[in-house]
Amino acid sequence: MAFSFRIRIRIRIILLLFYLFLSQITLSFSAKVFVVYMGSKTGEEDPEETLTQHHEILAAVHAGNMEQAQASHVYSYTHGFTGFAAKLTQHQASQISKMPGVVSVFPNLKRRLHTTHSWDFMGLVGEETMEIPGFSTKNQVNVIVGFIDTAGIWPESPSFSDADMPPVPSRWKGQCQSGEAFNASSCNRKLIGARYYFSGYEAEEEEEEEEAVNTVSFRSPRDSSGHGSHTTSTAAGRYVKNMNYKGLAAGGARGGAPMARIAVYKTCWDSGCYDVDLLAAFDDAIRDGVHILSLSLGPDAPQGDYFNDAISVGSFHAATHGILVVASVGNEGNQGSATNLAPWMITVAASSTDRDFSSDIVLGDGTNFTGESLSLFKMNASARIISASEAFAGYFTPYQSSYCLESSLNRTKARGKVLVCQHVESSMESKLEKSVVVKEAGGVGMILVDEADKDVAIPFEIPAAIVGRGTGDQILAYVNRTRKPVSRIFPAKTILGSQPAPRVAAFSSKGPNALTPEILKPDVTAPGLNILAAWSPAVGKLQFNILSGTSMSCPHVTGIATLIKAVHPSWSPSAIKSAIMTTATTLDKHHKPIIVDSEGRRGNAFDYGSGFVNPMRVLDPGLVYDAHPRDYISFLCSIGYDKKSLHLITRDNSTCHETLFRTPSALNYPSITVPNLNDNFSVTRTVTNVGKPKSIYKAVVSSPIGINVTVVPNRLIFNHFGQKIKFSVNFKVAAAAAATSKGYAFGSLSWRNKKSQVTSPLVVRVAPSNMGLMR
Repeated sequence: MAFSFRIRIRIRIILLLFYLFLSQITLSFSAKVFVVYMGSKTGEEDPEETLTQHHEILAAVHAGNMEQAQASHVYSYTHGFTGFAAKLTQHQASQISKMPGVVSVFPNLKRRLHTTHSWDFMGLVGEETMEIPGFSTKNQVNVIVGFIDTAGIWPESPSFSDADMPPVPSRWKGQCQSGEAFNASSCNRKLIGARYYFSGYEAEEEEEEEEAVNTVSFRSPRDSSGHGSHTTSTAAGRYVKNMNYKGLAAGGARGGAPMARIAVYKTCWDSGCYDVDLLAAFDDAIRDGVHILSLSLGPDAPQGDYFNDAISVGSFHAATHGILVVASVGNEGNQGSATNLAPWMITVAASSTDRDFSSDIVLGDGTNFTGESLSLFKMNASARIISASEAFAGYFTPYQSSYCLESSLNRTKARGKVLVCQHVESSMESKLEKSVVVKEAGGVGMILVDEADKDVAIPFEIPAAIVGRGTGDQILAYVNRTRKPVSRIFPAKTILGSQPAPRVAAFSSKGPNALTPEILKPDVTAPGLNILAAWSPAVGKLQFNILSGTSMSCPHVTGIATLIKAVHPSWSPSAIKSAIMTTATTLDKHHKPIIVDSEGRRGNAFDYGSGFVNPMRVLDPGLVYDAHPRDYISFLCSIGYDKKSLHLITRDNSTCHETLFRTPSALNYPSITVPNLNDNFSVTRTVTNVGKPKSIYKAVVSSPIGINVTVVPNRLIFNHFGQKIKFSVNFKVAAAAAATSKGYAFGSLSWRNKKSQVTSPLVVRVAPSNMGLMR
């Protein structure tokens, strides 16, 4: 019996060891290689010390076993950035991702080279050609894109390399203008032209000439602020293998039309842009032979009359010469704040992608929040957290100090603490400045409460993050109820797959059109939140940077327009604009209505125009709404311009005698807006067949609330390519229903067949007498 018992014990021990062996095999099979990314270098580091640090991190997830830690280690990164690769289980990877100093942990997947990240988000893939299935965009090497921008260009950036590019197109008549730190050899087969404009600035600033000299930086096309290089590379930059911002958002990157040619017209300086210089740039660009002009700039809202706006005037001339002008709508965020309102340009709002940059905020009770940030600074331990109002100094009230204004914080009260600061302005610079104020007062971290722009990532000077009002209230509630509240803010990390996406950015200016309400603005929306692109090393010694604004969304549409021009070189500017607008979508990636930050409300045409751009559909829109210079002259006549005023903009003998436009709504625009509907009103539109020669389209209407909409005819039968067909849209008040946005109601008209869907937003406001309301 005793012998038999010992045998059974031995068998059990052997089986136990066998099962343990199997479990180790299973564990080893479940382990995969992960990359542990730990941000940029903090100076010269000893590779041996770095390796030891990496082993210690791995030992922490291997129960302290250094031998297993060393066996799991694959590679250490010690040159351009810090981090390591190791074989880890999913659980171990999750543990490491929560450790201090770790920005992100991601699996070592087999990948194609890809962009960071907006072009992939919109469906365009490829390193250089940006091919769209069924079409060749190789002709983009013959498309010249002009950029009238604030800062010029940094020609040495890899985004502007001319490797493997053919000779400059023979039609090009521009020049490479020499200047400070810039000469003719700075241009190449990619950057084929560069000019700068100083006369208007110099004339206005001559009384402060000495100061101007000190602030201009480069009197040449060279980029002194980064903005110009950023927008240009977003639209047409070459493929760059490893583009990143201090390690964040690392990956390959390229513009929308990476093989197109670039011409730069630097018109703006530190104090702003003058109309004289802008118009000179337009004039040169038209003469030089550009096909498309991109303007990431505009007037303040409310925009003045078309005759008093250089961009409206210049873009009109560009359109009459067959040049499409793409412009940003502005960053004021309020209803009616849209700018660049002329119907002969395409105006772009800003939206998100599915990538965010966030920092973890951990409170002393274990509660974890996330906030938007680009700060890679780290807190080594938790610190006391207070409302900035508690650190008021001197003559400042607690309320004033809560906004972390300059000199408003008491150093004794703020030293060594995390401060919760408030923010109400829509200025990214002032947010950055608040972190400087907190740092100078001795603070070790900042939580910035900003409901309006909580999704805009800022490169703060200390550990810091932006949160919305709700999160801010929860954090302050913890501070107020806790005897010794503490908090810790972790470095920023890249988050892919954030939802919902896209969302309209809170800062993006919105309609209605304050100048001509019959013309819907913005026209479309595109990625403009936290966009990575080329930069000027003159600013922060960075090659690449992350920026937000409609300045960033504008060049996305410029890139798309360039691809259309490459495939359809004979199309007019309005046809290209129509293709972009009528193929846009009002649904996010989960097929739900696009929402608007920061309210989270359902968006409408005043937020995004026709919708979020869809470059996969623009080359084959089926139908286009075309317009020509004479149509814009009729438009001007319809809003009251006489012969004399018309001559100021056309400089020809155009008159209003034979115009058929009774209202601006009659312009053959891809959207339809009726801002003052009395009982009923009809609008005529003409579509041109650019799809299959023989095709039939059926009208599908989503009527605005309280409005009956009929389309005559409701079927369009085309027999050949290029055929034009007119139709009318009749609006009739059905009921005194409450509209959704300052009296406006929203719907859509879509011409559909099995292949195409050509959609136009319908925007209607019932006249007060028909709503039973007093205005």
